[in-house]
Amino acid sequence: MEPTSPAPAPAAVRSSGAGREFAMRFTSTPRGARLARRLVSHRLDEWGHPYDSAVNETVTLIAAELTANAVRHGHVPGRDFHLRLTSTAEPTVDVRIEVTDSRTERVPLLSPQEPPGDAESGRGLLLVAALATRWGAAPRLAAPGKTVWAQLRTP
Repeated sequence: MEPTSPAPAPAAVRSSGAGREFAMRFTSTPRGARLARRLVSHRLDEWGHPYDSAVNETVTLIAAELTANAVRHGHVPGRDFHLRLTSTAEPTVDVRIEVTDSRTERVPLLSPQEPPGDAESGRGLLLVAALATRWGAAPRLAAPGKTVWAQLRTP
């Protein structure tokens, strides 16, 4: 008998005059991070940002970095990570992505300091900083952990 993976948590999708929202929990695994990235791209396409648009490509890349970091640096056994994507369209396109994990003590450095030239990792957040209009990290309010977020604003 083949092992089965647990079904993903149900997604919350909301749409109102003020904007749109997609939120979902994912397993804290590389597979969960890939699924989150794909669903971000799919949701943006449904919201009018085609797969090959700059907004979709940029936010999807940011989602890939933030979810990979949640799995690699924010993983706590038995705990998932949570992704929230919001979008407004008046008068500018404003897309915000938030990735919340359960690890409190591993907060990303918010400085643009590049790792040493021979380091094999550590450049993902430099990409986020270069692509996003704003980004940051905040403690999780209701439980242990943190939320790393990025915002993209385009005319």
